[in-house]
Amino acid sequence: MKRLAPAKINIFLKITGTRGRYHELRSRFVRIDSLYDTLSFEKKSRPSAGFELECDTPLPERNSVSEAYRLLKEEAPGIDSFFKEYGVRLQKRIPQGAGLGGGSSDAAAFLHLCNEVCSLNIPAKRLARIGEKIGADVPFFVYGYRSANVEGIGEDITPFEEEPPEVELFTPPLHCDTTLVYRTFRERLAERIDPIAGEEWLELPSARIMEEVDPLTANDLYAAALLAYGELERYAAPGRFFSGSGSTFFEKL
Repeated sequence: MKRLAPAKINIFLKITGTRGRYHELRSRFVRIDSLYDTLSFEKKSRPSAGFELECDTPLPERNSVSEAYRLLKEEAPGIDSFFKEYGVRLQKRIPQGAGLGGGSSDAAAFLHLCNEVCSLNIPAKRLARIGEKIGADVPFFVYGYRSANVEGIGEDITPFEEEPPEVELFTPPLHCDTTLVYRTFRERLAERIDPIAGEEWLELPSARIMEEVDPLTANDLYAAALLAYGELERYAAPGRFFSGSGSTFFEKL
Protein backbone atom coordinates (compact mmCIF):
# COMPACT_ATOMS: atom_id res chain seq x y z
CA MET A 1 0.00 0.00 0.00
CA LYS A 2 1.92 2.98 -1.24
CA ARG A 3 1.55 6.15 -3.28
CA LEU A 4 4.06 8.45 -4.93
CA ALA A 5 3.99 12.14 -4.03
CA PRO A 6 5.47 14.17 -6.93
CA ALA A 7 7.04 17.63 -6.78
CA LYS A 8 5.83 20.76 -8.57
CA ILE A 9 7.28 23.97 -9.93
CA ASN A 10 5.70 27.39 -10.49
CA ILE A 11 6.23 28.65 -14.03
CA PHE A 12 4.99 32.02 -12.81
CA LEU A 13 3.62 33.25 -9.50
CA LYS A 14 2.05 36.68 -9.00
CA ILE A 15 0.63 38.02 -5.73
CA THR A 16 -2.78 39.51 -6.50
CA GLY A 17 -4.06 40.44 -3.04
CA THR A 18 -4.33 39.47 0.60
CA ARG A 19 -7.03 37.67 2.54
CA GLY A 20 -6.42 38.03 6.25
CA ARG A 21 -3.00 36.51 6.91
CA TYR A 22 -3.02 34.73 3.55
CA HIS A 23 -1.80 35.96 0.17
CA GLU A 24 -3.91 35.54 -2.95
CA LEU A 25 -2.00 34.48 -6.02
CA ARG A 26 -2.18 33.65 -9.69
CA SER A 27 0.20 30.92 -10.79
CA ARG A 28 0.92 28.09 -13.21
CA PHE A 29 1.72 24.86 -11.39
CA VAL A 30 3.46 22.05 -13.27
CA ARG A 31 3.85 18.59 -11.76
CA ILE A 32 7.35 17.06 -11.78
CA ASP A 33 6.93 13.29 -11.89
CA SER A 34 10.66 12.54 -11.94
CA LEU A 35 11.08 13.80 -8.36
CA TYR A 36 8.83 12.33 -5.70
CA ASP A 37 8.43 11.18 -2.11
CA THR A 38 6.96 7.76 -1.34
CA LEU A 39 4.24 7.32 1.27
CA SER A 40 3.18 3.85 2.38
CA PHE A 41 1.07 2.10 4.99
CA GLU A 42 2.85 -0.81 6.67
CA LYS A 43 1.53 -3.43 9.07
CA LYS A 44 2.76 -2.87 12.63
CA SER A 45 4.44 -5.71 14.47
CA ARG A 46 1.85 -5.22 17.19
CA PRO A 47 -1.21 -2.94 17.47
CA SER A 48 -0.61 0.41 19.13
CA ALA A 49 -2.65 3.27 20.50
CA GLY A 50 -2.98 5.09 17.20
CA PHE A 51 -1.35 7.06 14.40
CA GLU A 52 2.41 6.64 13.96
CA LEU A 53 4.54 8.27 11.26
CA GLU A 54 8.08 7.17 10.46
CA CYS A 55 10.21 9.26 8.12
CA ASP A 56 13.81 8.95 6.95
CA THR A 57 14.17 12.74 7.33
CA PRO A 58 13.46 14.63 10.57
CA LEU A 59 10.00 16.22 10.55
CA PRO A 60 8.38 18.59 13.03
CA GLU A 61 5.83 16.93 15.30
CA ARG A 62 3.11 18.91 13.56
CA ASN A 63 3.65 18.19 9.88
CA SER A 64 1.52 17.98 6.75
CA VAL A 65 0.88 14.23 7.00
CA SER A 66 -0.11 14.31 10.67
CA GLU A 67 -2.37 17.27 9.88
CA ALA A 68 -3.94 15.33 7.00
CA TYR A 69 -4.63 12.46 9.41
CA ARG A 70 -6.13 14.77 12.03
CA LEU A 71 -8.45 16.48 9.54
CA LEU A 72 -9.45 13.29 7.75
CA LYS A 73 -10.25 11.67 11.09
CA GLU A 74 -12.79 14.46 11.70
CA GLU A 75 -14.43 13.47 8.41
CA ALA A 76 -14.09 9.71 8.91
CA PRO A 77 -13.50 8.77 12.58
CA GLY A 78 -13.31 5.08 11.67
CA ILE A 79 -9.80 5.43 10.22
CA ASP A 80 -8.48 5.45 13.78
CA SER A 81 -8.90 1.67 14.03
CA PHE A 82 -6.95 1.17 10.77
CA PHE A 83 -3.99 3.15 12.07
CA LYS A 84 -3.85 1.11 15.24
CA GLU A 85 -2.86 -1.77 12.95
CA TYR A 86 -0.87 0.12 10.30
CA GLY A 87 1.87 2.71 10.50
CA VAL A 88 2.74 5.39 7.96
CA ARG A 89 6.18 5.43 6.37
CA LEU A 90 7.44 8.42 4.41
CA GLN A 91 10.55 8.31 2.25
CA LYS A 92 11.65 11.83 1.34
CA ARG A 93 13.40 12.71 -1.90
CA ILE A 94 11.91 16.17 -2.42
CA PRO A 95 14.05 18.72 -0.54
CA GLN A 96 12.32 20.66 2.21
CA GLY A 97 12.22 24.45 2.06
CA ALA A 98 12.81 24.28 -1.68
CA GLY A 99 9.56 25.59 -3.22
CA LEU A 100 8.73 22.19 -4.70
CA GLY A 101 5.62 21.44 -2.64
CA GLY A 102 6.93 18.27 -1.02
CA GLY A 103 4.98 18.57 2.22
CA SER A 104 1.78 19.45 0.37
CA SER A 105 2.21 16.53 -2.00
CA ASP A 106 2.81 14.18 0.95
CA ALA A 107 -0.47 15.34 2.52
CA ALA A 108 -2.37 14.79 -0.72
CA ALA A 109 -0.84 11.33 -1.12
CA PHE A 110 -1.95 10.44 2.42
CA LEU A 111 -5.51 11.65 1.78
CA HIS A 112 -5.76 9.65 -1.45
CA LEU A 113 -4.20 6.46 -0.11
CA CYS A 114 -6.32 6.51 3.02
CA ASN A 115 -9.43 7.21 0.96
CA GLU A 116 -8.63 4.21 -1.22
CA VAL A 117 -7.44 1.70 1.39
CA CYS A 118 -10.15 2.50 3.92
CA SER A 119 -12.88 2.64 1.21
CA LEU A 120 -14.02 6.08 2.35
CA ASN A 121 -15.33 7.08 -1.10
CA ILE A 122 -14.74 10.77 -0.45
CA PRO A 123 -14.90 12.75 -3.74
CA ALA A 124 -11.76 14.56 -4.89
CA LYS A 125 -13.47 17.93 -4.43
CA ARG A 126 -14.06 17.17 -0.76
CA LEU A 127 -10.50 15.90 -0.30
CA ALA A 128 -9.29 19.17 -1.84
CA ARG A 129 -11.38 21.12 0.68
CA ILE A 130 -9.72 19.18 3.48
CA GLY A 131 -6.37 19.84 1.83
CA GLU A 132 -6.97 23.61 1.80
CA LYS A 133 -6.80 23.56 5.60
CA ILE A 134 -3.34 21.97 5.45
CA GLY A 135 -1.70 24.18 2.85
CA ALA A 136 -2.40 26.24 -0.26
CA ASP A 137 -0.63 23.78 -2.59
CA VAL A 138 -2.41 20.65 -1.38
CA PRO A 139 -5.54 20.94 -3.61
CA PHE A 140 -3.37 20.99 -6.75
CA PHE A 141 -1.81 17.68 -5.75
CA VAL A 142 -5.18 16.22 -4.74
CA TYR A 143 -6.56 16.80 -8.24
CA GLY A 144 -3.42 15.36 -9.82
CA TYR A 145 -3.29 17.67 -12.81
CA ARG A 146 -0.09 17.70 -14.83
CA SER A 147 -0.41 21.44 -15.38
CA ALA A 148 -2.92 23.92 -13.96
CA ASN A 149 -3.61 27.59 -13.39
CA VAL A 150 -4.03 28.19 -9.67
CA GLU A 151 -5.65 31.28 -8.18
CA GLY A 152 -7.10 32.60 -4.92
CA ILE A 153 -5.28 31.06 -1.97
CA GLY A 154 -4.83 27.83 -3.90
CA GLU A 155 -8.45 26.71 -4.01
CA ASP A 156 -9.31 27.92 -7.53
CA ILE A 157 -7.70 25.38 -9.87
CA THR A 158 -8.17 25.12 -13.63
CA PRO A 159 -6.38 22.34 -15.53
CA PHE A 160 -4.25 23.61 -18.41
CA GLU A 161 -3.88 21.36 -21.43
CA GLU A 162 -0.28 21.37 -22.59
CA GLU A 163 2.86 19.33 -22.94
CA PRO A 164 4.91 20.96 -20.17
CA PRO A 165 8.51 21.81 -21.02
CA GLU A 166 11.29 19.55 -19.82
CA VAL A 167 13.21 21.33 -17.11
CA GLU A 168 16.33 20.84 -15.06
CA LEU A 169 16.05 21.55 -11.34
CA PHE A 170 18.79 23.04 -9.19
CA THR A 171 18.28 23.24 -5.43
CA PRO A 172 20.99 25.14 -3.53
CA PRO A 173 22.04 23.92 -0.08
CA LEU A 174 19.71 26.50 1.44
CA HIS A 175 16.35 26.09 3.19
CA CYS A 176 13.92 28.93 2.43
CA ASP A 177 11.27 29.41 5.09
CA THR A 178 7.96 29.99 3.29
CA THR A 179 6.52 32.12 6.09
CA LEU A 180 9.59 34.37 6.14
CA VAL A 181 9.57 34.86 2.36
CA TYR A 182 5.88 35.79 2.29
CA ARG A 183 6.32 38.09 5.29
CA THR A 184 9.25 39.79 3.56
CA PHE A 185 7.09 40.31 0.49
CA ARG A 186 4.26 41.84 2.53
CA GLU A 187 6.56 44.10 4.56
CA ARG A 188 8.90 45.27 1.81
CA LEU A 189 7.29 44.64 -1.58
CA ALA A 190 3.56 45.06 -0.95
CA GLU A 191 3.38 47.84 -3.56
CA ARG A 192 3.82 45.15 -6.22
CA ILE A 193 0.46 43.54 -5.41
CA ASP A 194 -1.70 43.78 -8.53
CA PRO A 195 -5.14 42.13 -8.84
CA ILE A 196 -4.72 41.53 -12.58
CA ALA A 197 -1.06 40.49 -12.56
CA GLY A 198 -0.39 37.37 -14.62
CA GLU A 199 -3.78 37.32 -16.36
CA GLU A 200 -2.07 37.62 -19.75
CA TRP A 201 -0.15 34.38 -19.09
CA LEU A 202 -3.08 32.15 -18.17
CA GLU A 203 -3.63 30.98 -21.76
CA LEU A 204 0.03 30.77 -22.78
CA PRO A 205 1.92 27.46 -22.81
CA SER A 206 4.52 27.20 -20.06
CA ALA A 207 7.36 26.88 -22.57
CA ARG A 208 6.39 30.18 -24.19
CA ILE A 209 6.18 31.94 -20.83
CA MET A 210 9.70 30.77 -20.04
CA GLU A 211 10.91 32.05 -23.41
CA GLU A 212 9.28 35.48 -23.15
CA VAL A 213 9.26 36.43 -19.47
CA ASP A 214 12.20 37.36 -17.27
CA PRO A 215 12.54 35.05 -14.22
CA LEU A 216 12.47 37.94 -11.75
CA THR A 217 9.27 39.25 -13.35
CA ALA A 218 7.67 35.81 -13.46
CA ASN A 219 7.76 35.16 -9.71
CA ASP A 220 6.96 37.90 -7.19
CA LEU A 221 8.45 35.80 -4.39
CA TYR A 222 11.85 35.65 -6.09
CA ALA A 223 12.66 39.24 -5.11
CA ALA A 224 11.36 38.62 -1.58
CA ALA A 225 13.52 35.51 -1.23
CA LEU A 226 16.58 37.45 -2.40
CA LEU A 227 15.90 40.05 0.29
CA ALA A 228 15.41 37.40 2.96
CA TYR A 229 18.32 35.21 1.83
CA GLY A 230 21.01 37.31 0.18
CA GLU A 231 23.16 34.25 -0.51
CA LEU A 232 20.61 33.11 -3.12
CA GLU A 233 22.09 35.69 -5.48
CA ARG A 234 25.15 33.54 -6.09
CA TYR A 235 22.97 30.77 -7.55
CA ALA A 236 21.01 32.99 -9.93
CA ALA A 237 21.81 32.82 -13.63
CA PRO A 238 20.22 34.00 -16.91
CA GLY A 239 17.31 31.76 -17.83
CA ARG A 240 17.02 30.27 -14.34
CA PHE A 241 13.50 30.54 -12.97
CA PHE A 242 12.58 30.38 -9.28
CA SER A 243 9.94 28.00 -7.93
CA GLY A 244 7.46 29.13 -5.27
CA SER A 245 9.14 30.68 -2.25
CA GLY A 246 12.39 28.85 -3.09
CA SER A 247 15.07 27.82 -2.92
CA THR A 248 14.88 25.73 -6.11
CA PHE A 249 15.79 27.16 -9.51
CA PHE A 250 14.82 25.55 -12.80
CA GLU A 251 15.61 26.09 -16.45
CA LYS A 252 14.24 24.82 -19.72
CA LEU A 253 16.21 22.03 -21.38
